[in-house]
Amino acid sequence: MVHSMTAFSRQDLDADWGYLQLELRSVNQRYLEPHFRLPETLRDLEPDFREALRGRLARGKVECHLRFTPATGDAQLSVNRTRLEALANALADVRAGVPQAAMPDALALLNHPGVLEIPGPDMDIVKSEARALFRSALDDLEAGRAREGDKLAALIDARLDAILEQVAEVRRLLPDILARQRDQLHERLESAKTELDPQRLEAEMVLVAQKADVAEELDRLEAHVGEAKRQLASRGPVGRRLDFLMQELNREANTLSSKSVVTDTTRCAVELKVLIEQMREQIQNIE
Repeated sequence: MVHSMTAFSRQDLDADWGYLQLELRSVNQRYLEPHFRLPETLRDLEPDFREALRGRLARGKVECHLRFTPATGDAQLSVNRTRLEALANALADVRAGVPQAAMPDALALLNHPGVLEIPGPDMDIVKSEARALFRSALDDLEAGRAREGDKLAALIDARLDAILEQVAEVRRLLPDILARQRDQLHERLESAKTELDPQRLEAEMVLVAQKADVAEELDRLEAHVGEAKRQLASRGPVGRRLDFLMQELNREANTLSSKSVVTDTTRCAVELKVLIEQMREQIQNIE
């Protein structure tokens, strides 16, 4: 059950008390890194949203943007008389101290903060709906990460199969590689007019065989491929484990390349490195 770290979800709610829009956007990140942009009137929802993210996601940079537009079409205006009287008393003090100061008109008084009141929606209802909207967006985001993860898993699995094909090809070529090395050694000795006793010749061939023998590297490549396939089929976050396995696969491919004595194994080693790098790039997006 591989999940990608890349996904997007947008959820909207239009009600008689106003309009809510919530966006969740996630990209790859080493750890879980949430960022929130919430209206001041809904800022206290952040701890709930943060806890929900921690319970559902393990990695990724997640941006949450919540927009709230309250309905004002049928709002009845009212004057806060207590606030207005306090403002009038303050203006009287100003007039007493500075008689020449210009006094504000009625519209200016209404524009003073707190004097004109516009009844707003019940914020408990708005917060409850915002939580439900966040849960819906998180479900959608996780589903998107799962769909993207399935595609990534298929791409990686295909390349793991290609690695096994390269390993099988090198195994098939090994006997021929060793025989060609023996022939090349004989040719060099003959061209140099050098005579070696049979024991010395056999010792030289053992050294050549040891250098050309990559069976151990091929065994480890197959083991790492098997473990990578097991991780792809397991539940939970696997990105870090797969990244580690890519390092191990690359190590064996480098060793295979360094032991290469013919163009056949060199070609296979290069192809392995290409396949591993392609997988590594995809794994950077896996949770």
